[in-house]
Amino acid sequence: MSQNDYRKPVRKAVFPVAGLGTRFLPATKAIPKELLPIVDRPLIQYAVDEAREAGIEEFVFVTGRGKTAIVEHFDVAYELEATMRERGKSLDPLEPTRMQPGNLTTVRQQVPMGLGHAVWCARAVVGNDPFAIFLPDELMYGSPGCMAQMVEAYNEVGGNLISVLEVPKEEVSSYGVIAPGASKGALTEVRGLVEKPKVEEAPSNLIVSGRYILQPEVMDLLATQGKGAGGEIQLTDSMAKLIDTQPFHAVTFKGRRFDCGSKLGFVEATLAIALDRKDMGSDVRNIAEKLLKS
Repeated sequence: MSQNDYRKPVRKAVFPVAGLGTRFLPATKAIPKELLPIVDRPLIQYAVDEAREAGIEEFVFVTGRGKTAIVEHFDVAYELEATMRERGKSLDPLEPTRMQPGNLTTVRQQVPMGLGHAVWCARAVVGNDPFAIFLPDELMYGSPGCMAQMVEAYNEVGGNLISVLEVPKEEVSSYGVIAPGASKGALTEVRGLVEKPKVEEAPSNLIVSGRYILQPEVMDLLATQGKGAGGEIQLTDSMAKLIDTQPFHAVTFKGRRFDCGSKLGFVEATLAIALDRKDMGSDVRNIAEKLLKS
């Protein structure tokens, strides 16, 4: 196939949200980690808002047991809205939580077998279309959003894309790293993927972050792929095979990434975004300064 055959518009997105969130216990015993709030929006809302900005129209949540609250967050809360109307309160804060009928689909990942398996669970909904993947744990903060930047690049080169970030060389052993080819601005050709390389063996300092645009052929690869690192079906292994047959690029994200899968990253994101808010930034700064002096 020519490169032009891999330019079909990206309208679908997969959100793997079946994880147990054990690093945030006991909070996640009752609340899915994707609903933990950064200031006043849950993590999943940041990801969905980013997807909408990029033109995504169909949302596929790959869920597990105890995750129904995520879907309910995007439902209409009739009693809440009626009460707010009666009290003269604005419904504007609820607007981002509304989905168009039929635009939200859920599929179940019955057994936790890794990211690749979670993505594969969405195969029937994805069909023969290219699709985006959002890992809500990774809060990508910037304007335009990370996926909007990726879709702009996709419209130029087509194929498969991943978001990457530059990190200090000594930190690469904690991440997946790309083996880069030719670069043009924020776009870099991907010639290989290496998972958690030794610092001295890393092909670059560009790490894979939690946003992807992939062609549907990855589903066929995932279907026959054996278990990889950690005894799980790894998405990285199937992506590595796509590199040999389809255009594959990385987009260096112009913005900030917060690893909200860790407690420190979660706190950092909350503080950074609160400080950036016009309605509370100066007050939060004053509070932080007082705390640091005490």
